[in-house]
Amino acid sequence: MDFELSEEQNLIRETVRDFAEREIKPLARDLDEKGEFSVELTRKIGEMGLFGMYLPERYGGQGLDTLSYIIAVEEIARVDGSHAATLAAHNSLGIYPLYAFGTEEQKMRYLPQLCTGDGLWSFGLTEPGAGSDSRGSKTTAVIDGDQWVINGSKIFITNGSSEISKGCTVQAVSGEENGKKVFSTIIVEKGTPGFKALTMHGKMMWRASDTAELFFDDVRVPKANLLGQIGQGSKIMLQTLDGGRLSIAAMGLGCAQGAFELALAYANERKQFGKPISKFQINAFKLADMATKIELARNLLYKACWLKDSGKPFAKEAAMSKLYCSEIAREVADEAVQIHGGYGLMKDYDVERFYRDQRLLQIGEGTSEIQRLVISRYIGC
Repeated sequence: MDFELSEEQNLIRETVRDFAEREIKPLARDLDEKGEFSVELTRKIGEMGLFGMYLPERYGGQGLDTLSYIIAVEEIARVDGSHAATLAAHNSLGIYPLYAFGTEEQKMRYLPQLCTGDGLWSFGLTEPGAGSDSRGSKTTAVIDGDQWVINGSKIFITNGSSEISKGCTVQAVSGEENGKKVFSTIIVEKGTPGFKALTMHGKMMWRASDTAELFFDDVRVPKANLLGQIGQGSKIMLQTLDGGRLSIAAMGLGCAQGAFELALAYANERKQFGKPISKFQINAFKLADMATKIELARNLLYKACWLKDSGKPFAKEAAMSKLYCSEIAREVADEAVQIHGGYGLMKDYDVERFYRDQRLLQIGEGTSEIQRLVISRYIGC
């Protein structure tokens, strides 16, 4: 067993941490307050080479392993959940299905432009009536001559409506077999007639990320826009989510690490009854528990990444990582606010934003309840 990171992985951590502290942190609070998506910062993330990190160089990537990518997400989330969400959703949900299931022509058409920071891609699965029950999708796609005709809607789609959003991979009901729905995934580019994306406002968390509602009104795209094979839709979406769980877990881990560091710094600085509050056993024990939980979360997530990079089954560990890191982010952020006392409830303190941002982690890309269901099946229940 070797727990050492490679020299390259350590360099990625240092470089991304420096970028997050220098470029994102000074703007994060203001962007969150305004609920504003930053094209400029997104392009800088692209210039850093963080989009498509794991893609081969021929498609515009760097050919790095999963763990290197996960470390990058973790370090961005340590500073701001919104920009970590942009990075994670674009890489894991936007780019991955195009790379894993696309034809060579589709890969060369889309992937290079999605690695630069000039374009984002989204993942069209969730609908108003179909969240955890993905097979409850009502969006339809029927063949008419040499085109697909798509009707329906999607909701809570990250990276779906910004000015640099380029399109979406959409799951739709494409037929029926033995009385059951058949799903296919279809590429829909921005600007296609009948395709409309509206930005969702009023979010509690990730306020500086782009979240959209997508509408398809007789949207016509070429039959060649099919991703994978007809009827492969559920397989494509679920396989994509397996990898996506790792990036959401990384967001939970980074959120917990950031909240812990804020709490520790505050506890060492804040004095009551003549000494720093970190010297009171109740607070020292809180911080010790937080550090222990973060260490456990990091080890579980990194093991899941190692399994994936080693070509071994990793879906169970991905679900465990997503569940545990999300729950730890909740626990650590809550205790971090408690240590801050009344100040932790004020927007002038970053811990308030961490407390809000962590809440989505137990819901997005499969709720904690769904993760437990997935895990229970893997362990033989």
